[in-house]
Amino acid sequence: MEKKVSKSVLKRLPTYLAHLKSIQDAESPYISATALANALGMGEVQVRKDLAMVSDGGRPKIGYPRETLIADIEQFLGYDNTTDAILIGVGKLGQALMCYKGFDEYGLNILAGFDRHPETKHIDNGKPVYHLDQLESFCRGHKVLMGIITVPQEAAQNVCDMLIRCGIKAIWSFAPGHLEVPEGVMVHNENMATSLAVLSVHLQAQMREKKEK
Repeated sequence: MEKKVSKSVLKRLPTYLAHLKSIQDAESPYISATALANALGMGEVQVRKDLAMVSDGGRPKIGYPRETLIADIEQFLGYDNTTDAILIGVGKLGQALMCYKGFDEYGLNILAGFDRHPETKHIDNGKPVYHLDQLESFCRGHKVLMGIITVPQEAAQNVCDMLIRCGIKAIWSFAPGHLEVPEGVMVHNENMATSLAVLSVHLQAQMREKKEK
């Protein structure tokens, strides 16, 4: 039976994976949930529950074989299977994402970008940029199910609707604002404003604390 995992767990798993990969080979080949929790400043019970969702390799007083745990998390997250995607809006952010080589590690392959003025765009790694008129035929022909939106907020819903008509089932949006999608289509918003607000509030709190000392 397939396990249902919450979004909060899915957000934590890449953090565990990054730490596991950062551990030097000369260190112990095993790691416990306690050690992982302490290293990341997280709750031991939460880490233990999260790992139990994706791996059954843990042993009492021994922990998890680190390489096996890495493989289990990668498999669960789908990093061992390449996901093809297309990107809409080849501005500065879109170009940066298309040129980012680190996506390979996470099994994401941006096949091409689409823009209203593709003739003005140049991607250093040679990935093609097509006109939006070619979007549907490309998505259908390459069986693409994931789309990345990097257009201004006022154009985001129209682009989202366009992607859905092309058969896209998962959308990673960098545009501010909420997107309306039908059931069966998932949207993840990369909300930079929210992230900046969290950092800003934290920084202000730190500065107040420093003044009070």
